[in-house]
Amino acid sequence: MTKPMANPKHAKLAVVAVGGNSLIQDEKHQSVPDQYKAACHTMVHIADMIEEGYNVIITHGNGPQVGFILLRSEIARHVIHPVPLDSCGADTQGAIGYNFQMALGNEFRKRGIHKDVVTVVTQVLVDKDDPSFLKPTKPIGKFYSQAEAMERKEKDGWDVMEDAGRGWRRVVASPLPVEIIEEPAIKALAEKGFVVIAVGGGGIPVIRDDQGNLKGAAAVIDKDYASALLACRLKADVFVISTAVEKAYLNFGKPDQKPIEKCTAAELAKYVQEGHFKPGSMLPKCKAIINYLKDGGQHAIITNPENLARAMRGQAGTHIFP
Repeated sequence: MTKPMANPKHAKLAVVAVGGNSLIQDEKHQSVPDQYKAACHTMVHIADMIEEGYNVIITHGNGPQVGFILLRSEIARHVIHPVPLDSCGADTQGAIGYNFQMALGNEFRKRGIHKDVVTVVTQVLVDKDDPSFLKPTKPIGKFYSQAEAMERKEKDGWDVMEDAGRGWRRVVASPLPVEIIEEPAIKALAEKGFVVIAVGGGGIPVIRDDQGNLKGAAAVIDKDYASALLACRLKADVFVISTAVEKAYLNFGKPDQKPIEKCTAAELAKYVQEGHFKPGSMLPKCKAIINYLKDGGQHAIITNPENLARAMRGQAGTHIFP
């Protein structure tokens, strides 16, 4: 028997940002079937949220998956054309979205829930004059020797830099998201009760040319910033960042570490200024939440996948309010 679900128009809307690394448990479990199994585990907890009465929009990272495509492209570059970075984003949105659709659809079938899941390949507009284009710093792809990196810089026009003593890598811009091109479609689908998977990997970065036409950009948008923008634009009741830890911590990893149960956006901004959060880890998540709350959001949560349903009931996670 099919379980009746809450009227979509009256259900609360949650935007849930799932990390791309969450699909890869370790170096021995990187295959597509391994990633699907990991997706199944996460979708169980998304289904729990939906049974709690929420409409859910799922966003996700794609860093490792884009890295795999770039590596394949690099290995095969003497045989077939390389894959541009914006196309890598589109490819991974489709592949990860497909895994999420299947995993969540199968979970719904087990529970007798009648609900459809759809992926929207999402373009995100960035400013072509964003300062990050002048000084790219986001590493992507494999490591190279200095000689190889300089050769690619000369032949392919790459920006390259040395990465923490481990070798040289290509670097690209990481501009701020300005507009989600498919926002009206995502909104319409969510209002009809679809579970929508969107803004994968922060969205495919696009710029407008002098004629107003969209054009793909070789850049990477932070998925938490883009997810926060989506949550704000759709007036989501709650913005959730699903990560590796149940709560955010002050002095994380130190003997005096302390979990943050609840705080305001101003308090979180103070903790950011005090240096409690690491770049590339909790820092962008906290900055994204501050942006969301500053722009009208009412409630944000940081927690891990297994505690999503409990966090929605206020029983787990870090809760941040305006």
